Amino acid sequence: MEIMNANLTTRQLHLATLASLEALGDLKRLELAITEALDEKVTINEIKEAFSQLYAYTGFPRSLNALGVLNKVLESRKAEGKKDDEGKAWERPVEWDDAKAALELGIQNQTKLSGSPFNFDFCPQDDYYLKSHLFGDIFASDQLSAADREIVTVSALASLKGVAPQLAAHQAGAVNMGNSKEQINELMQYLSANGLSQHDNAADANAGAWPKGNPNTAYAKYFVGESHLAGIAPKNIGKDDSTVLPLANVTFEPGCRNNWHIHHGAHQMLICVAGRGWYQEWGKEAIALNPGDVIDIPEGVKHWHGAQADSWFQHLATHIAVENTKPGSEPNEWLEAVNEEEYDKLSN
Repeated sequence: MEIMNANLTTRQLHLATLASLEALGDLKRLELAITEALDEKVTINEIKEAFSQLYAYTGFPRSLNALGVLNKVLESRKAEGKKDDEGKAWERPVEWDDAKAALELGIQNQTKLSGSPFNFDFCPQDDYYLKSHLFGDIFASDQLSAADREIVTVSALASLKGVAPQLAAHQAGAVNMGNSKEQINELMQYLSANGLSQHDNAADANAGAWPKGNPNTAYAKYFVGESHLAGIAPKNIGKDDSTVLPLANVTFEPGCRNNWHIHHGAHQMLICVAGRGWYQEWGKEAIALNPGDVIDIPEGVKHWHGAQADSWFQHLATHIAVENTKPGSEPNEWLEAVNEEEYDKLSN
Protein backbone atom coordinates (compact mmCIF):
# COMPACT_ATOMS: atom_id res chain seq x y z
CA MET A 1 0.00 0.00 0.00
CA GLU A 2 1.10 3.54 -0.77
CA ILE A 3 1.41 5.29 2.61
CA MET A 4 0.88 9.06 2.77
CA ASN A 5 1.02 10.66 6.20
CA ALA A 6 1.10 14.45 5.99
CA ASN A 7 -1.73 14.59 8.53
CA LEU A 8 -2.56 10.98 9.40
CA THR A 9 -0.10 8.74 11.21
CA THR A 10 1.19 5.56 9.59
CA ARG A 11 -0.67 3.64 12.29
CA GLN A 12 -3.97 5.31 11.36
CA LEU A 13 -3.46 4.54 7.68
CA HIS A 14 -2.80 0.88 8.50
CA LEU A 15 -6.06 0.80 10.50
CA ALA A 16 -7.82 2.41 7.53
CA THR A 17 -6.46 -0.24 5.15
CA LEU A 18 -7.52 -3.08 7.44
CA ALA A 19 -11.03 -1.63 7.82
CA SER A 20 -11.40 -1.17 4.08
CA LEU A 21 -10.28 -4.69 3.20
CA GLU A 22 -12.53 -6.14 5.93
CA ALA A 23 -15.49 -4.32 4.36
CA LEU A 24 -14.54 -5.48 0.87
CA GLY A 25 -14.20 -9.07 2.10
CA ASP A 26 -10.82 -9.30 0.37
CA LEU A 27 -9.22 -11.82 2.74
CA LYS A 28 -6.12 -12.44 0.63
CA ARG A 29 -5.10 -8.78 0.65
CA LEU A 30 -6.22 -8.49 4.26
CA GLU A 31 -3.75 -11.18 5.32
CA LEU A 32 -0.88 -9.22 3.80
CA ALA A 33 -2.16 -5.94 5.25
CA ILE A 34 -2.35 -7.43 8.75
CA THR A 35 1.25 -8.60 8.42
CA GLU A 36 2.36 -5.13 7.34
CA ALA A 37 0.41 -3.49 10.19
CA LEU A 38 1.96 -5.78 12.81
CA ASP A 39 5.41 -5.13 11.38
CA GLU A 40 4.72 -1.40 11.86
CA LYS A 41 3.78 -2.01 15.53
CA VAL A 42 0.02 -1.68 15.26
CA THR A 43 -1.01 -3.73 18.29
CA ILE A 44 -2.98 -6.97 18.25
CA ASN A 45 -5.70 -5.55 20.47
CA GLU A 46 -6.11 -2.45 18.29
CA ILE A 47 -6.68 -4.66 15.25
CA LYS A 48 -9.10 -6.88 17.20
CA GLU A 49 -11.05 -3.82 18.33
CA ALA A 50 -11.28 -2.43 14.80
CA PHE A 51 -12.62 -5.69 13.39
CA SER A 52 -15.00 -6.15 16.33
CA GLN A 53 -16.45 -2.66 15.94
CA LEU A 54 -17.00 -3.13 12.23
CA TYR A 55 -19.58 -5.87 12.68
CA ALA A 56 -22.03 -2.99 13.37
CA TYR A 57 -21.30 -1.57 9.90
CA THR A 58 -20.33 -4.50 7.69
CA GLY A 59 -22.04 -7.41 9.46
CA PHE A 60 -20.87 -10.31 11.62
CA PRO A 61 -19.71 -12.51 8.70
CA ARG A 62 -17.08 -10.03 7.52
CA SER A 63 -16.06 -9.18 11.08
CA LEU A 64 -15.60 -12.84 12.03
CA ASN A 65 -13.80 -13.62 8.78
CA ALA A 66 -11.35 -10.78 9.42
CA LEU A 67 -10.74 -11.94 12.99
CA GLY A 68 -10.12 -15.42 11.61
CA VAL A 69 -7.47 -14.07 9.23
CA LEU A 70 -5.87 -12.16 12.11
CA ASN A 71 -5.69 -15.33 14.19
CA LYS A 72 -4.16 -17.23 11.25
CA VAL A 73 -1.48 -14.56 10.76
CA LEU A 74 -0.65 -14.48 14.47
CA GLU A 75 -0.29 -18.27 14.63
CA SER A 76 2.01 -18.22 11.61
CA ARG A 77 4.16 -15.43 13.03
CA LYS A 78 4.32 -17.16 16.41
CA ALA A 79 5.58 -20.32 14.70
CA GLU A 80 8.29 -18.20 13.07
CA GLY A 81 9.37 -16.94 16.49
CA LYS A 82 7.96 -13.44 16.08
CA LYS A 83 6.52 -11.77 19.16
CA ASP A 84 3.91 -9.15 18.33
CA ASP A 85 2.79 -6.39 20.67
CA GLU A 86 -0.50 -7.22 22.39
CA GLY A 87 -1.01 -3.56 23.26
CA LYS A 88 -3.11 -2.27 26.10
CA ALA A 89 -4.67 -5.12 28.07
CA TRP A 90 -8.35 -5.54 27.27
CA GLU A 91 -10.73 -5.02 30.19
CA ARG A 92 -14.45 -5.62 30.29
CA PRO A 93 -16.16 -2.19 30.25
CA VAL A 94 -18.32 -1.52 33.30
CA GLU A 95 -21.10 -0.35 30.95
CA TRP A 96 -21.58 -3.95 29.84
CA ASP A 97 -23.09 -4.70 33.23
CA ASP A 98 -25.07 -1.46 33.51
CA ALA A 99 -27.62 -0.94 30.75
CA LYS A 100 -28.50 2.57 31.95
CA ALA A 101 -24.86 3.67 31.91
CA ALA A 102 -24.36 2.19 28.42
CA LEU A 103 -27.40 4.06 27.10
CA GLU A 104 -26.26 7.35 28.65
CA LEU A 105 -22.76 6.94 27.20
CA GLY A 106 -24.23 6.06 23.82
CA ILE A 107 -26.45 9.14 23.73
CA GLN A 108 -23.46 11.29 24.66
CA ASN A 109 -21.23 9.80 21.93
CA GLN A 110 -23.93 9.83 19.26
CA THR A 111 -24.83 13.44 19.99
CA LYS A 112 -21.19 14.49 19.77
CA LEU A 113 -20.69 12.59 16.51
CA SER A 114 -23.88 13.92 14.89
CA GLY A 115 -23.45 17.46 16.19
CA SER A 116 -26.95 17.41 17.69
CA PRO A 117 -29.31 14.93 19.39
CA PHE A 118 -30.45 12.17 17.04
CA ASN A 119 -33.53 9.99 17.45
CA PHE A 120 -34.64 7.33 14.98
CA ASP A 121 -38.26 7.30 16.09
CA PHE A 122 -39.40 5.37 13.03
CA CYS A 123 -37.75 2.23 14.46
CA PRO A 124 -37.25 2.40 18.26
CA GLN A 125 -35.38 -0.91 18.23
CA ASP A 126 -32.63 0.39 15.96
CA ASP A 127 -32.56 3.68 17.85
CA TYR A 128 -31.84 1.77 21.07
CA TYR A 129 -29.26 -0.53 19.45
CA LEU A 130 -27.39 2.45 18.00
CA LYS A 131 -27.33 4.35 21.27
CA SER A 132 -26.90 1.59 23.83
CA HIS A 133 -24.84 -0.95 21.94
CA LEU A 134 -22.85 0.71 19.14
CA PHE A 135 -22.13 4.08 20.75
CA GLY A 136 -22.42 2.74 24.28
CA ASP A 137 -21.06 -0.79 24.70
CA ILE A 138 -18.60 -0.71 21.79
CA PHE A 139 -17.33 2.83 22.35
CA ALA A 140 -16.86 2.04 26.06
CA SER A 141 -13.75 0.01 25.25
CA ASP A 142 -10.57 2.10 25.45
CA GLN A 143 -8.59 0.12 22.86
CA LEU A 144 -9.24 2.82 20.24
CA SER A 145 -9.93 6.53 20.65
CA ALA A 146 -13.19 7.97 19.32
CA ALA A 147 -11.19 9.70 16.56
CA ASP A 148 -9.55 6.42 15.50
CA ARG A 149 -12.91 4.62 15.59
CA GLU A 150 -14.28 7.09 13.06
CA ILE A 151 -11.25 6.61 10.80
CA VAL A 152 -12.02 2.89 10.89
CA THR A 153 -15.72 3.49 10.21
CA VAL A 154 -15.20 5.97 7.35
CA SER A 155 -12.70 3.61 5.70
CA ALA A 156 -15.13 0.70 5.85
CA LEU A 157 -18.08 2.72 4.56
CA ALA A 158 -15.97 4.13 1.73
CA SER A 159 -15.44 0.54 0.60
CA LEU A 160 -19.14 -0.34 0.53
CA LYS A 161 -21.54 0.56 -2.26
CA GLY A 162 -24.95 2.04 -1.54
CA VAL A 163 -24.03 3.78 1.72
CA ALA A 164 -23.16 7.28 0.48
CA PRO A 165 -25.43 9.08 3.00
CA GLN A 166 -23.86 7.17 5.91
CA LEU A 167 -20.38 7.81 4.55
CA ALA A 168 -21.04 11.53 4.31
CA ALA A 169 -22.48 11.59 7.84
CA HIS A 170 -19.45 9.80 9.29
CA GLN A 171 -16.98 11.98 7.42
CA ALA A 172 -18.54 14.94 9.20
CA GLY A 173 -18.76 12.92 12.43
CA ALA A 174 -15.08 12.01 12.20
CA VAL A 175 -14.27 15.71 12.50
CA ASN A 176 -16.65 16.09 15.44
CA MET A 177 -14.89 13.19 17.18
CA GLY A 178 -11.45 14.77 17.01
CA ASN A 179 -10.01 14.42 13.51
CA SER A 180 -9.27 17.45 11.35
CA LYS A 181 -10.92 18.11 7.99
CA GLU A 182 -7.48 17.78 6.43
CA GLN A 183 -7.06 14.31 7.93
CA ILE A 184 -10.39 13.09 6.58
CA ASN A 185 -9.72 14.57 3.14
CA GLU A 186 -6.33 12.85 3.15
CA LEU A 187 -7.96 9.60 4.24
CA MET A 188 -10.35 9.66 1.27
CA GLN A 189 -7.48 10.44 -1.10
CA TYR A 190 -5.45 7.56 0.35
CA LEU A 191 -8.30 5.07 -0.04
CA SER A 192 -8.91 6.20 -3.62
CA ALA A 193 -5.21 6.11 -4.54
CA ASN A 194 -4.95 2.54 -3.28
CA GLY A 195 -8.06 1.27 -5.04
CA LEU A 196 -9.96 0.76 -1.78
CA SER A 197 -12.79 3.26 -2.21
CA GLN A 198 -16.11 2.55 -3.88
CA HIS A 199 -16.80 6.28 -3.66
CA ASP A 200 -13.88 7.92 -5.45
CA ASN A 201 -13.95 11.62 -4.67
CA ALA A 202 -17.10 11.17 -2.60
CA ALA A 203 -17.19 14.54 -0.93
CA ASP A 204 -18.40 15.25 2.52
CA ALA A 205 -20.04 18.52 1.66
CA ASN A 206 -19.47 19.80 5.19
CA ALA A 207 -15.70 19.27 5.09
CA GLY A 208 -14.78 20.43 1.61
CA ALA A 209 -12.91 23.55 0.58
CA TRP A 210 -16.10 25.24 -0.68
CA PRO A 211 -18.99 26.20 1.64
CA LYS A 212 -22.06 24.00 1.59
CA GLY A 213 -24.41 26.88 2.27
CA ASN A 214 -28.08 26.66 3.15
CA PRO A 215 -30.82 24.29 1.94
CA ASN A 216 -31.80 25.31 -1.57
CA THR A 217 -35.44 25.86 -0.63
CA ALA A 218 -36.12 28.52 -3.27
CA TYR A 219 -35.56 25.98 -6.06
CA ALA A 220 -36.47 22.78 -4.20
CA LYS A 221 -39.50 22.13 -6.39
CA TYR A 222 -37.19 21.89 -9.41
CA PHE A 223 -34.89 19.29 -7.79
CA VAL A 224 -35.14 15.60 -6.96
CA GLY A 225 -33.39 15.13 -3.60
CA GLU A 226 -31.72 17.64 -1.31
CA SER A 227 -29.44 20.41 -2.51
CA HIS A 228 -27.67 23.34 -0.88
CA LEU A 229 -26.63 26.72 -2.26
CA ALA A 230 -23.80 29.01 -1.16
CA GLY A 231 -23.00 32.37 -2.71
CA ILE A 232 -19.26 32.96 -3.21
CA ALA A 233 -18.19 36.56 -2.57
CA PRO A 234 -14.73 37.81 -3.60
CA LYS A 235 -12.64 38.73 -0.55
CA ASN A 236 -11.53 42.05 -2.00
CA ILE A 237 -14.98 43.63 -2.31
CA GLY A 238 -17.75 44.36 0.15
CA LYS A 239 -20.56 41.86 0.58
CA ASP A 240 -23.07 44.37 -0.78
CA ASP A 241 -20.95 45.31 -3.81
CA SER A 242 -21.67 43.79 -7.20
CA THR A 243 -19.23 41.61 -9.10
CA VAL A 244 -18.83 41.11 -12.84
CA LEU A 245 -18.93 37.33 -12.47
CA PRO A 246 -21.42 36.14 -9.82
CA LEU A 247 -20.41 32.75 -8.44
CA ALA A 248 -22.27 30.14 -6.40
CA ASN A 249 -21.43 26.68 -5.06
CA VAL A 250 -24.18 24.09 -5.47
CA THR A 251 -24.06 20.91 -3.37
CA PHE A 252 -26.10 17.85 -4.35
CA GLU A 253 -26.65 14.91 -2.01
CA PRO A 254 -26.20 11.44 -3.57
CA GLY A 255 -28.85 10.95 -6.24
CA CYS A 256 -29.96 14.60 -6.25
CA ARG A 257 -30.36 16.34 -9.60
CA ASN A 258 -32.26 19.26 -11.05
CA ASN A 259 -35.01 19.06 -13.66
CA TRP A 260 -34.44 19.62 -17.32
CA HIS A 261 -34.16 23.37 -17.81
CA ILE A 262 -33.08 26.12 -20.20
CA HIS A 263 -31.25 29.36 -19.46
CA HIS A 264 -32.45 32.35 -21.46
CA GLY A 265 -30.26 35.40 -21.90
CA ALA A 266 -27.33 33.78 -20.13
CA HIS A 267 -24.44 31.45 -20.91
CA GLN A 268 -23.73 29.11 -17.94
CA MET A 269 -20.41 27.64 -16.82
CA LEU A 270 -20.08 24.78 -14.33
CA ILE A 271 -16.77 23.98 -12.60
CA CYS A 272 -16.79 20.66 -10.74
CA VAL A 273 -15.00 20.87 -7.39
CA ALA A 274 -15.92 17.74 -5.39
CA GLY A 275 -17.61 14.37 -5.70
CA ARG A 276 -18.98 12.82 -8.88
CA GLY A 277 -21.86 14.03 -11.01
CA TRP A 278 -23.65 13.98 -14.33
CA TYR A 279 -24.38 16.56 -17.04
CA GLN A 280 -26.66 15.90 -19.98
CA GLU A 281 -28.03 17.91 -22.90
CA TRP A 282 -31.30 16.97 -24.55
CA GLY A 283 -30.78 14.31 -27.20
CA LYS A 284 -27.19 13.58 -26.14
CA GLU A 285 -25.44 11.06 -23.90
CA ALA A 286 -24.86 11.99 -20.25
CA ILE A 287 -21.32 13.09 -19.33
CA ALA A 288 -19.72 11.86 -16.08
CA LEU A 289 -18.22 14.71 -14.07
CA ASN A 290 -15.25 14.68 -11.69
CA PRO A 291 -13.36 17.41 -9.83
CA GLY A 292 -11.61 19.71 -12.30
CA ASP A 293 -14.10 19.14 -15.13
CA VAL A 294 -15.68 22.22 -16.72
CA ILE A 295 -19.01 22.37 -18.54
CA ASP A 296 -19.89 25.18 -20.98
CA ILE A 297 -23.66 25.55 -21.50
CA PRO A 298 -24.77 27.88 -24.32
CA GLU A 299 -27.89 29.99 -23.96
CA GLY A 300 -31.07 28.18 -24.98
CA VAL A 301 -29.78 24.60 -24.49
CA LYS A 302 -32.06 22.16 -22.64
CA HIS A 303 -30.03 20.28 -20.01
CA TRP A 304 -29.79 18.94 -16.44
CA HIS A 305 -27.00 18.26 -13.96
CA GLY A 306 -26.65 16.63 -10.56
CA ALA A 307 -24.96 14.01 -8.41
CA GLN A 308 -24.31 10.40 -9.25
CA ALA A 309 -26.39 7.92 -7.25
CA ASP A 310 -23.66 7.03 -4.74
CA SER A 311 -21.73 10.29 -4.39
CA TRP A 312 -22.10 13.81 -3.12
CA PHE A 313 -21.39 16.36 -5.82
CA GLN A 314 -20.42 20.01 -5.81
CA HIS A 315 -19.97 22.44 -8.66
CA LEU A 316 -19.41 26.15 -8.95
CA ALA A 317 -21.85 27.90 -11.26
CA THR A 318 -21.70 31.27 -12.96
CA HIS A 319 -23.72 32.98 -15.69
CA ILE A 320 -22.56 35.37 -18.38
CA ALA A 321 -25.23 37.60 -19.91
CA VAL A 322 -25.75 37.14 -23.67
CA GLU A 323 -28.41 38.11 -26.18
CA ASN A 324 -31.70 36.42 -25.32
CA THR A 325 -32.92 34.24 -28.18
CA LYS A 326 -36.36 34.08 -26.56
CA PRO A 327 -37.23 37.68 -25.54
CA GLY A 328 -39.76 38.02 -22.73
CA SER A 329 -39.01 34.62 -21.25
CA GLU A 330 -37.99 33.92 -17.66
CA PRO A 331 -34.21 33.65 -17.13
CA ASN A 332 -34.63 29.98 -16.12
CA GLU A 333 -37.23 27.87 -17.92
CA TRP A 334 -37.86 24.85 -15.69
CA LEU A 335 -39.17 21.73 -17.40
CA GLU A 336 -39.91 18.10 -16.58
CA ALA A 337 -37.95 15.98 -14.10
CA VAL A 338 -35.27 13.62 -15.39
CA ASN A 339 -36.79 10.22 -16.10
CA GLU A 340 -36.13 8.02 -13.06
CA GLU A 341 -35.48 4.88 -15.11
CA GLU A 342 -33.05 6.69 -17.40
CA TYR A 343 -31.22 8.18 -14.43
CA ASP A 344 -30.90 4.78 -12.75
CA LYS A 345 -29.39 3.33 -15.94
CA LEU A 346 -26.51 5.81 -15.69
CA SER A 347 -25.19 4.02 -12.59
CA ASN A 348 -25.29 0.54 -14.15
